Amino acid sequence: MKGLFITFEGTEGSGKSTQVPLLVERLREWGHAVCIFREPGGTPIGEEIRHTLKHSHANAAMTAEAELLLMNASRAQLVREIIRPALARGEIIICDRFFDSTTAYQGYGRQLNLATVRHVIDLAVGDTRPDLTLLLRLPLTVSEERLRSRQATMPFIRDRIEEADRAFFERVAKGYDEAAAAEPKRIQVINATGTIEEIQSAIWRIVAPLVATRVG
Repeated sequence: MKGLFITFEGTEGSGKSTQVPLLVERLREWGHAVCIFREPGGTPIGEEIRHTLKHSHANAAMTAEAELLLMNASRAQLVREIIRPALARGEIIICDRFFDSTTAYQGYGRQLNLATVRHVIDLAVGDTRPDLTLLLRLPLTVSEERLRSRQATMPFIRDRIEEADRAFFERVAKGYDEAAAAEPKRIQVINATGTIEEIQSAIWRIVAPLVATRVG
């Protein structure tokens, strides 16, 4: 039995970290085997790379090209060590970010050549592609407000990517919009300005039929 691969995407503060565990919980209540991961990360190697990319005090001079390669090094490990074996077992994979993030953040945000970005992604993932991507779309002003609120209420952990300017995140949002327009069947856009319950319901209306058809 082939499993099911679902990814969550969105800009900062879009609510992925809230919605991912809610979906996982509901799928497990249905009796499904579900694996949950985040990017970058998900494996011991990937978590080391995540720290280097986001939190290390030594990453201030990191170039866009190094960022692209490190992101996909983590991804290549996750795909081969975890995702492919789990899918082969017929499990459901839920991943907080995958290659659409690289297209949006490193391709559009960092303004790297998109053909180069896609080539690196192809090397990292091969034919392991999401069956469904849920894009939580949020206006930039709301994203900025949520990010400020999160940073003010949680113990501060530096995140190098969050330090980018507004123009960067405008480009990221454009990248996501263009990806959704290019693959409307795979990428389903969710209005992330609603309540947690409204967003959860919108997600479930999309996921439930797919799970029933693909996994049983």
